[in-house]
Amino acid sequence: MAWVKRIFLFSLVNIAMVVTISFVLSLLGVGQYLDRQGINYGSLMAFCLVWGMAGAFISLALSRVIAKWSMGVEVIDPNAPGEAGDLVRTVHNLARAARLPAMPEVGIYDSPEVNAFATGPTKSRSLVAVSSGLMRTMNHAEAEGVLAHEIAHVANGDMVTLTLIQGVVNAFVMFLARIAAFAIQSALANRSDNDDRQPIGGGWAYHLTVMAFEIVLGIFGAMIVAGFSRWREFRADAGGAKLAGRDKMRAALQRLQAYSERIDDNQQALAAFKINGHRGGFMALLATHPPLEERIRRLS
Repeated sequence: MAWVKRIFLFSLVNIAMVVTISFVLSLLGVGQYLDRQGINYGSLMAFCLVWGMAGAFISLALSRVIAKWSMGVEVIDPNAPGEAGDLVRTVHNLARAARLPAMPEVGIYDSPEVNAFATGPTKSRSLVAVSSGLMRTMNHAEAEGVLAHEIAHVANGDMVTLTLIQGVVNAFVMFLARIAAFAIQSALANRSDNDDRQPIGGGWAYHLTVMAFEIVLGIFGAMIVAGFSRWREFRADAGGAKLAGRDKMRAALQRLQAYSERIDDNQQALAAFKINGHRGGFMALLATHPPLEERIRRLS
């Protein structure tokens, strides 16, 4: 379903980045953290930190381009007439109120869902995009609440902070995956009577075991990232209330709640600000947004 794709997109991109980078580096022999005595933990930690952070920051650097390409976002000319021009002016007024160093790009993408998002590598190079469904569904005050929420994300530096957390998580995933793979290969080697066996830490078996552990540990790492993401939503709601007014922010959330209640789970699920975290069990740990009911309660 669509909501599953949205929840997992950022995490899966990073898991894929870590697995790909580590696999290529292993094949090329980059990162000499294994020797006859075992693992050099200092070298391994440095190796994982550099490449774990690299994967996250590559995703951040490409975030605007990826968003435009994957969502089909059409950037609006700041001098555009009519409703599109009003949207740009509203975003820019909020950006000035938030004292952003540069005006964000503003775009619209074609989708029936009520959705908006902000992305970009820095506060000076950000993108705020809204769906055509949001433009049709919300009045000006409600839309301003949504846009204020997104500008608050930019002003808070949430994209960079999330990237730093994702980078640290990536590093630990790579670190622990290699330790676990080395431990398994060591245990199997100790049980073997073949003196000609391959050195520990080498061969396809080791690399494939590392990849398997990275995928599993990456899912647990995604829970940590999702937990931070839920916290930053509350902070962006508070920031949006300061920029647009508490009444507009509350009205936006209430409209999103009313909209979500009309959507059947078998249809395209709500992603308002990518968003309704109203799911229980294991999936609640991977939800990037808290339930709208809780967000409205805290805002009140």
